[in-house]
Amino acid sequence: MIGIVGSGKPFIKSSPARARPALPEARGAVKDRRLMTSHTFVPLGPLRGTIRVPGDKSISHRALMFAGLAVGRSRITGLLEGEDVLATAAAMRQFGATISRGEDGVWIVDGVGVGSLLEPKTALDMGNSGTSTRLLMGLVASHAITATFIGDASLSARPMQRVIDPLSQMGASFEASAGGTLPLMLRGACPAVPITYRLPVASAQVKSAVLLAGLNTPGITRVIEPVPTRDHTERMLGGFGARLDVGEENGETVIAIHGEADLRPCDVTVPGDPSSAAFFMVAATLVPGSDLTIENVGLNPTRAGLLHVLRQMGADISEVNPREVGGEPVADLRVRHAQLSGVEVDPAIAPAMIDEFPVLFVAAALASGTTRTTRLEELRVKESDRLAAMAAALTAAGAQVVEHADGLTIRGTGGDPLRGTGKAQVKSLLDHRICMSMAVAGLVSEGGVEVDDISPINTSFPTFMALLAEAAA
Repeated sequence: MIGIVGSGKPFIKSSPARARPALPEARGAVKDRRLMTSHTFVPLGPLRGTIRVPGDKSISHRALMFAGLAVGRSRITGLLEGEDVLATAAAMRQFGATISRGEDGVWIVDGVGVGSLLEPKTALDMGNSGTSTRLLMGLVASHAITATFIGDASLSARPMQRVIDPLSQMGASFEASAGGTLPLMLRGACPAVPITYRLPVASAQVKSAVLLAGLNTPGITRVIEPVPTRDHTERMLGGFGARLDVGEENGETVIAIHGEADLRPCDVTVPGDPSSAAFFMVAATLVPGSDLTIENVGLNPTRAGLLHVLRQMGADISEVNPREVGGEPVADLRVRHAQLSGVEVDPAIAPAMIDEFPVLFVAAALASGTTRTTRLEELRVKESDRLAAMAAALTAAGAQVVEHADGLTIRGTGGDPLRGTGKAQVKSLLDHRICMSMAVAGLVSEGGVEVDDISPINTSFPTFMALLAEAAA
């Protein structure tokens, strides 16, 4: 089995404060730097036993940020130690927080305090992490500092205008690359102006960026959320002592944050990531003879969409030992092989499983009948165009897929294995979820599925390959 190679990204020196950044040169310097590592995923037999997936990526990002903004020492247990989260840790160190990992795996954070962020001495290299970039832009927006954000080729193509718009209304100024992308220079405003912002798209990242800017903004900053999105920011900020009011007006959620906040230190236990568990949920469902328990999976209602859809398709997934960990609902999931049936996926559930659609498409490819998804335009602006990428990948593996502007229609095999990719390679497009989804497809193929580059898996799930081998042992 081939190991996963890290990226080894060097920092690029930022332009002096108040100077215009050399954006074209910065973009050229942050092209993909990974050593490509191909791998062929083949059937391994039933998945059995008990595994534990790494900590939730969304919660890990926020735990480091909020602990870094508190005054005092916080401890974080179960932090995901993937490249994306480590990029957040590196950025918070540049802002003045002291962050270290103990030998017991517990992370210690001594915060710098809201309003006291230091100006970074070098550009903030976000690697592949859109969450790090958008949330940290919110932090900087209400502080009197200037920061330059850079990232890899995939992140540099992702839209940042959706964050630039509200933060500009609060007084921050931006110099971005064409189309509102990275590299990007942000000058924070102090004092920033509180706003009421209605989200034009369902995005927890945009919501969180505005709320984080509101931490250091005098008055009350409000976000109106027409469609519920993951609420980790609201839950955790309350635990760190921020004053938030969450209510409803005209059927829409309204979140109000009171600045200028003083955050207190907090010990955080990070539950297992449901987006990581998703790959094993689908794999154990599809591979005959499987009976796999995935321990400590976060089941926040705003993240549990895949579980609902898989059960709707006929999956045999039971929740064992439900409990609360770090303010989040958690359970162990026992997953047994089951024959799935195609469904029409309700687009209203998309925000609760937006990252899990690639692996759901794999489940649909093995189901009986046809699965249809619509109103998934957001998948075209993720780490890759995930609709096009998964349509191409599954077609190469022998699935029957029709791509539409806003979704996919997939006619399943009825449980028969996919053909496999033969001598062709699936293009990962620097997208960790494409890699892992097609790894699952390889487990239920005749000839295996070859992925051209599995190194992106390290951004979110560095133990994926080892856990896959463990479950199949």
